[in-house]
Amino acid sequence: MSEEWHPPAWMYRNTRPPNDDAYFENLTRIIFLAGLSWKLIRKKWPDFRKAFKNFSIKQVAQFSNDDVEQLMSNPNIVRNRAKILATINNARQFQNIEKEFGSFQRFINGLDKSNNYASVIKVLGERFSRVGPSSARIFLYSVGENVIHSEE
Repeated sequence: MSEEWHPPAWMYRNTRPPNDDAYFENLTRIIFLAGLSWKLIRKKWPDFRKAFKNFSIKQVAQFSNDDVEQLMSNPNIVRNRAKILATINNARQFQNIEKEFGSFQRFINGLDKSNNYASVIKVLGERFSRVGPSSARIFLYSVGENVIHSEE
């Protein structure tokens, strides 16, 4: 008899993240998870929080090339330059969304969620770095959206 699977605590399944920084953290986690084990990312996540200023969008959006080099030399996180640069770019996108819509939740709420979120997935992929259809679906699921898994 197998145990029932429960989503990890960082997945908001019956609620929504409390603020844009929490949405940003989940998006970053999904990006860093791609191609790696959940155990590895879970183990390193406290160090990710420290390295990325507790996922403060305002602070990460201001990261410079020097900050990137510091992150690349930090053995306590995954040192993937493309994912680090994507995180900084995505923080800037969150800032743009906040200016345009007021919050990330308002942005998501305003998108067409028909056809199993097809339009939302496309918009996320166009707006954010290193977000393809699979990572967009996992992200949406992790923030409490009713996206369902589908075979493409």
